[in-house]
Amino acid sequence: MYYGIDEKKSVNQTLNVSFPNHITLTIKREDLIHPVISGNKWRKLKYNLLAARQAGQDTLLTFGGAYSNHIAAVAAAGREFGFNSIGIIRGEELASQVAQNPTLAAAQANRMQLQFVSRADYRMKHDSTFINALSQRYGSFYLLPEGGTNQLAIQGCAEILTDYDKQHFEHICCAAGTGGTIAGIIQSAAARQQVIGFSALKGDFLADEVKAWLSPQALAANWRINSDYHFGGYGKTRPELFAFIQSFSHQTGMMLDPVYTGKMLFGIFDLIQRGYFAANSRILAIHTGGVQGNASDIFKMQLQRHF
Repeated sequence: MYYGIDEKKSVNQTLNVSFPNHITLTIKREDLIHPVISGNKWRKLKYNLLAARQAGQDTLLTFGGAYSNHIAAVAAAGREFGFNSIGIIRGEELASQVAQNPTLAAAQANRMQLQFVSRADYRMKHDSTFINALSQRYGSFYLLPEGGTNQLAIQGCAEILTDYDKQHFEHICCAAGTGGTIAGIIQSAAARQQVIGFSALKGDFLADEVKAWLSPQALAANWRINSDYHFGGYGKTRPELFAFIQSFSHQTGMMLDPVYTGKMLFGIFDLIQRGYFAANSRILAIHTGGVQGNASDIFKMQLQRHF
């Protein structure tokens, strides 16, 4: 237990759904760890927060967009663990829209200082000159990358799977964005398990991103990236995805987001129906949280439009 964080709340929930060929699907409820610092957000932050404390840093600085789960989680973690937090937000026009944006409003309520930059400046987030300019403005800080993925984040994500999970499931599935979460899972999964990352991004580059984080031993592991269920790219949706999310929520009482977990579970259900998984397969899907974005006006408008 870390203050309001309780990893023991991450329980396995087997769906009461009759799949063909005696296949079972279990959801690892990482979303229950914390209302905001949930799922892979906590796993990525856990060891980074310890490193920041050990380095004597009292300020966290990171990057994100208008509805970034990472921004929301860093702001909440900063307040929870006694850090100052700074969010470099993509899009200068958002400066006048904070009150209408649930993610940014919540981050600000959690005492995060928001700096809005142009998209051109935002693309310089890895540039040392840009980072040095931020240091000149804000002083010393602990830098967290966009999305939170670094080696310490991967170390935290490697703890998602328990010994039970490694023994009882043939397939491990998770949504993938920056590749950090699945890299951690690949490193900890049993050799006999197949790990499938469902990309939320358009294109086939994510596998190379994941490989860059893996050790040579892990590169030989049985894993793949599925890029068939991105629904047009990051943040893009379609009516059938919202229909699935609403139906899934009604059947299970479980909230999904349309950026990551909704797309992953849509893909899993579709692959089961297409016969991708062998008979009697036991599938474990990681619910990585992030449903705070469902409060956005964009999500609500899309949901109303589709139903």
